[in-house]
Amino acid sequence: MKIVPYISFEGRAEDAIDFYRAALGAEVLMLMRMKDAPERPPEGQMPPGTEDKVMHAHLRIGESEFMCSDGYCSGKASFGSGSSLHIELDGDARAQQVFDALAEGGRVRMPMEKTFFASRFGMVDDRFGLPWIVSTAA
Repeated sequence: MKIVPYISFEGRAEDAIDFYRAALGAEVLMLMRMKDAPERPPEGQMPPGTEDKVMHAHLRIGESEFMCSDGYCSGKASFGSGSSLHIELDGDARAQQVFDALAEGGRVRMPMEKTFFASRFGMVDDRFGLPWIVSTAA
């Protein structure tokens, strides 16, 4: 069994995928656009002009994967209230580099600092509103 997070970027998936490619080295394993679906959504379900939006994408970052889409193109990304994505890295310098990349255009909730459980730990909401926890491996 494998648990894979699924994130709805609500119209900003393409920007998010480009951002995670640059910030985290994400690899796109699969991408399907709305216009490529074998069946069209029911009339009125999707706003006009969404044919090129991402219906489904599968990404790999390091050893982890997540899936995403543009959802219903409402404009606000969602990942479940109270949830965060945690990224654990080897080395303080690499952890800081990833934290800084995720923070660009986002909001730092807790700056990277030493804690009793990690040499570097911080929390940030990226420019898409997704909450991340970045730390070094124990």
